[in-house]
Amino acid sequence: MKTSFKAILLSGAILCSAIVGFSQTKSKFGHINSQELLLLMPESKDAEAKIQQERKMLEQQLTTMTGEYQTKLQEYEANVASMSELMKKTKAKEITDLQQRIQDFQVSANEELQGKEGQLLQPIIEKAKAAIKDVASKNGYTYVFDSSLGSLIEAPEGDNLLPLVKKQLGIQ
Repeated sequence: MKTSFKAILLSGAILCSAIVGFSQTKSKFGHINSQELLLLMPESKDAEAKIQQERKMLEQQLTTMTGEYQTKLQEYEANVASMSELMKKTKAKEITDLQQRIQDFQVSANEELQGKEGQLLQPIIEKAKAAIKDVASKNGYTYVFDSSLGSLIEAPEGDNLLPLVKKQLGIQ
């Protein structure tokens, strides 16, 4: 009985010291909208322009391929009555092969655009992260939450790090 009472007292003392220790190390919380920051960075605008240029080029190629497909299909439909069975099969195969190439091109183009976007945005994201970390460290913030994710319920205006990070990055 005496041992369990001593154990309870000891664990209570440990809990109290932990609470006191926690209250003495005050955590400072901040938040930032990382999406807004990324949109404000000039590098993002350059990356978006390059992505749009790539998208436009791929769309032109797709338009050319689609035009070729439409022409072959119209020729086939116009001449199908006068074609031999062998010619019908050959032309139909050409059309289905071209259709498959178009579908494959669309998939590859989307993958290429996503890869290009990741390649161009990754250094910008890293630069933003470094600036946020630097500002948080210089200003004594223990935790910084990303308010662009929508999970931050309450955030006082005074703890918004966006103005400080913009200043760190030289953004007006």
